[in-house]
Amino acid sequence: MNRMWAIVERELRKFFRSPWLMVSAMLLPLVQLIVLGNAFGGKIRDARLGVVDYDNGTQSLKIKEAFRAVEANIRTFHPIYYDNEKQAVADVRNGRLDGALVIPVEFSRRVYEQNHPQIALVVDNTDNFMTSTLVDEFTALTQALNQPDVQPRLVQQIALSTVELYPYIEYMKYLLPGSIALAMFVSVMIGGGIVYIDDKARGVHEGYLVTPITRIELVMGLNVAGALKAMMAGLVITIVGGLLAGVGSIFSPRVLLELLLMITMTSVAFIAMMSLLMVRVEDPLVPRAVFGILNTLLFFPSGAIYPIKAFPKWLQAIAYIDPFSYAVHGFKALLLKEAGITAIWGDVLYLGIFGTLMLAGATALFKRTL
Repeated sequence: MNRMWAIVERELRKFFRSPWLMVSAMLLPLVQLIVLGNAFGGKIRDARLGVVDYDNGTQSLKIKEAFRAVEANIRTFHPIYYDNEKQAVADVRNGRLDGALVIPVEFSRRVYEQNHPQIALVVDNTDNFMTSTLVDEFTALTQALNQPDVQPRLVQQIALSTVELYPYIEYMKYLLPGSIALAMFVSVMIGGGIVYIDDKARGVHEGYLVTPITRIELVMGLNVAGALKAMMAGLVITIVGGLLAGVGSIFSPRVLLELLLMITMTSVAFIAMMSLLMVRVEDPLVPRAVFGILNTLLFFPSGAIYPIKAFPKWLQAIAYIDPFSYAVHGFKALLLKEAGITAIWGDVLYLGIFGTLMLAGATALFKRTL
C-alpha cells in the first residue's frame, strides 16, 4: 500500500506542478458545454436569399412585404435582389447565396386568373439543414398568402415549386468534407504537436541547436515535414471516404487537382497554426490536454456538422476566423457541388494568408538557444 500511495503522490505532484495542464483540464468540459450547446439545434438566421422578380406586380409586392416582415422579426433570411435568374443561380452554386427565389413573368395576372401561379425556390441541397429551413419557411409563407386575413373576392392559390440543384445528398457525404479536414488536423496535432514537444523533452532539439542551421530553416523544415504528413492523411481520407460515401467526382483529374490544392493549403495553415501554439511549450503533458479544447473550439463551429448561420453572433465570429471553416467550405464545394476553382479561391487565399501569418509568428517566437 505504501508503494501504491507513493505512485499516487508522484502523479498528483506532477499534475499540480503544471498549472496550464490544470487549467486545460478544467476548461475542456466548459468549452464543450458552451460551444456544443450553442452549435447544435439553433435556428437559421440571416441566410442570404437571392430574389429575382420578373413580375413587379401587386402580388410580387405582397411577397416582398412578407420578406420585410421576416427580416424584421425572425430574421431567417436576408433578401438580395437580382436582375436575372442566371446570375442568382450561379451565386447559389458558388456559395455566395444560400438560396434564390424566382417570381415569374405575369405572376400577378395568374394569381387573379387562378391560372396555377407559381414561384420557384432554388436551393443548395448539399446543405440539408439550410435547404429544409428555407423550404419550410417558404411553404409557410405561401400558405399565408393563400389564406389572407380578409378573404378576397377572387380566390388566390400560389404554389411553391422547389428546384434542387444537385442529387440527394446523404448525410455521410455531407460529413465527408469535415472528416477530411479533421483527419489532417489530427495528423498535425500528433505529428506537429505531440511529437514536436516530445522531441524537445528527449533532447532531440538540442542536437539541432548545435548545428549551423538557422532558425527559419529549422522552423520551415519542421513545418514542411508536418504539412506532408497532413497531406498524406488528407489524401487517403479523401479517396477512401469518397469511395465509402459514393462521391465519384474524386476520380476526375480536374477535381483531383483542385482537391490537392485545397489539401495542400489546409495542411500548411494547420501545421503553421500548431507551430505557433507549441513553439514555446516545454511540458509534454500540455499539448495532450490542449488538443481536446482545440478540437472542440475549431471543428464544431466550422459548419462541418451544422450550418454557421444557426450559431449565435459570438460563435459566428469564431467560425469566420477559423481555418477549419474555410477548409470545410472548400471541400464541400469540390466534393458535393463540383463547383470548380472559382468557388474555392477565397478559401485558398484565406488559408494561404493565415498560414503565412502563423508561420511568421512561429519563426519570431522560436528560441535558437536552450
